[in-house]
Amino acid sequence: MNPTPIDWRKYFVVFVITVCLFGTAFYLSSYFNNRKVDQLKSIQDKISVDIASSETQFQLLQELSCQDVAQGTLTDALNDLAAKISYSEQNLQNQTQVTELKRYYSLLEIKDYLLVQKIKAKCGTTVIPIFYFYTTAENCSECIRQSAVLTELRDTFPMLRVYSFDYTTDLSALQSLEKIFKVKDTELPALVMNEHLYTGFHSIEDIEKILPELAKSQALKEKAAVKVEQ
Repeated sequence: MNPTPIDWRKYFVVFVITVCLFGTAFYLSSYFNNRKVDQLKSIQDKISVDIASSETQFQLLQELSCQDVAQGTLTDALNDLAAKISYSEQNLQNQTQVTELKRYYSLLEIKDYLLVQKIKAKCGTTVIPIFYFYTTAENCSECIRQSAVLTELRDTFPMLRVYSFDYTTDLSALQSLEKIFKVKDTELPALVMNEHLYTGFHSIEDIEKILPELAKSQALKEKAAVKVEQ
């Protein structure tokens, strides 16, 4: 009895179809990842221009009102970039690109802090900064909870500015901050409030006790808004 001949054409067709499916999936994945990176870079470019604009406004402060200068700060743009970087950390395959974006973002945050301090000194604006140091969820079980708390506080109190830094980011300016505030990688999450270091998880209630000026500033703002309406 002769053995059944092997139908090589069938196997070849199956092979071609399999290669096409894998190729298509790889192409689509790369395409959408690249689109997300392009969007992030576009936001970076916009923030860079906004920073240059704000710095120029400060230099021209004698010609401008303090209100105009304060409106040039970058809270919304930085928050938008932070959210997109968080998404990219979980979805982009090329983590090298994400790392570079985080380095750039950290530098923008530091520049924003320095600019806001100048505006605060010149115009008397109410700005309450929090420096937040975190790392990956694998090495910091409470960092995700802490991030959620800070996001809620930031949404509640417009005068609060949260500057978030991945402790492992390789950036000399960030490393200087870590040395100044004596932040250690074994004590994360870490918060710097009123120039004091607080380690471990802190709830909304904890932070409001440490920063009573949050509620005070919010009450004054609401009182002023009521007077304007009247």
